[in-house]
Amino acid sequence: MSATVTAREVLRHTPAGIPALSLELTHQSTQVEANVPRLVQATIEAVALGALAQRMDRLQVGQAIRVTGFLANRSRRSSRVVLHVNEFEIEQEEHPHGIR
Repeated sequence: MSATVTAREVLRHTPAGIPALSLELTHQSTQVEANVPRLVQATIEAVALGALAQRMDRLQVGQAIRVTGFLANRSRRSSRVVLHVNEFEIEQEEHPHGIR
């Protein structure tokens, strides 16, 4: 997914000592649904752990990135969904149509 970093927290560590970074990502693209183009906008919470969190700690608000990962509930007691980032790359230029 292509997205823009719209908010980020300070790098923290879990009780087990694992680096963790929480981000807010905003995606915007045009998708075709029922043969009609539709502007899609979504903001999603994301988290990165370990060495990936340390690398992502360099990201700035407003930066365009491409991420891959998986969706999971925030915790066992929560139904809020969070994107767990497995990989990311900085986009050289902004791609307003999102997913390529």
